[in-house]
Amino acid sequence: MGTNYEPEEYPPVLRDFAGYKAVIQNCSPRTVNEYMLDLRSFFRFLISRRRHIRYGTDEFDKITLDEIDLDFIASVTTADIYDFMFFTERELNNAPAARARKLSAIKGLFKYYTSKRNLLEKDPSSSIETPKKRKTLPKYLTLEESVLLLDTVRNDTETRHDVRLRNYAMITLFLNCGMRLSELVGINLGDLDRYLRSVRVIGKGNKERVIYLNDACRGALAEYLPERNSEANKTLVTRALFISNRGERISNRAVQWVVTKYLEKAGLGYRHFSVHKLRHTAATLMYQKGGVDVRILKEILGHEQLNTTQIYTHVADSDIERAMAKNPLAGIGTTSSSTHMEQVQPDSLDELDSAIPFMSMTGESADTGREDIEPFDEDDENDDYDEN
Repeated sequence: MGTNYEPEEYPPVLRDFAGYKAVIQNCSPRTVNEYMLDLRSFFRFLISRRRHIRYGTDEFDKITLDEIDLDFIASVTTADIYDFMFFTERELNNAPAARARKLSAIKGLFKYYTSKRNLLEKDPSSSIETPKKRKTLPKYLTLEESVLLLDTVRNDTETRHDVRLRNYAMITLFLNCGMRLSELVGINLGDLDRYLRSVRVIGKGNKERVIYLNDACRGALAEYLPERNSEANKTLVTRALFISNRGERISNRAVQWVVTKYLEKAGLGYRHFSVHKLRHTAATLMYQKGGVDVRILKEILGHEQLNTTQIYTHVADSDIERAMAKNPLAGIGTTSSSTHMEQVQPDSLDELDSAIPFMSMTGESADTGREDIEPFDEDDENDDYDEN
């Protein structure tokens, strides 16, 4: 079995569930694929326990799902599911977000066969709580960094003219419209308003929405479209807005490569930003700098519920810094503090470690329990598999 869902490799009971997710719930192929891969992990684990096969062996990797049928699923207990969740943490080193996603797949399968098909009487997963995911603020580029990124693309003289215009248009749409990667890649020429006032995109759950374009987007597209519609491209079969060098719809991976390339060129590679962080950037800048109402932002981003959008209502660091400066005690002892700080001017990292008491000798924070964890990319729908 590979890393993609191949129906012939799965038993009928799991294929039926996959069909339900795709046809009835209108889930994307990516979502269905990840549901099935997670269920494969679950049933492989159960089979390995019954056959006394150790994880990490070739024998474990070769386990097929041929014996999985309705009777097998009916034999699964709550304890089995708990054991699998412990296994995902201990052996697979899954973070809470990944464990929550796997549990979501298991819960979805049992709900389908108990509530939708009425073929099972009991749902052993119903009482199991979803692992709590650490709440973290979204990472984003500042306004200055965003401008730097755009300037870097526009001033790229090493890339072919038409490709540079394509890259600039893609990054402009990301930073101004807050599109998901899949939404941008899926845009067709016919999705654009003839006056470039709006674009139609297909979001999570194949939900369609219209995004209105601002002057920056219209300008970038107006420059790119003559190249896209050039004589050399008129024979292309694809109607995709953004195309690769081979004249095909550009892939997710290619777009990710383009974004990473320009982040590196702009000197922002150390931030380790993904394409999705450009969506976070657009949302944060619209809210913090543009004063866009969070309810309108919800519609722009295509969120189903408002609480998903509210992660962008975090207070800017600069606002917190200004607030701290307004504390009535902020000016007390400033003269002696300034004199002391002038005296502490270490010439090396070793001196810096000894000069600042709350830093360890290795330069790590004394609060070693704090981790820099990426937020789990999920939306408000009951679908933990797509980006938010």
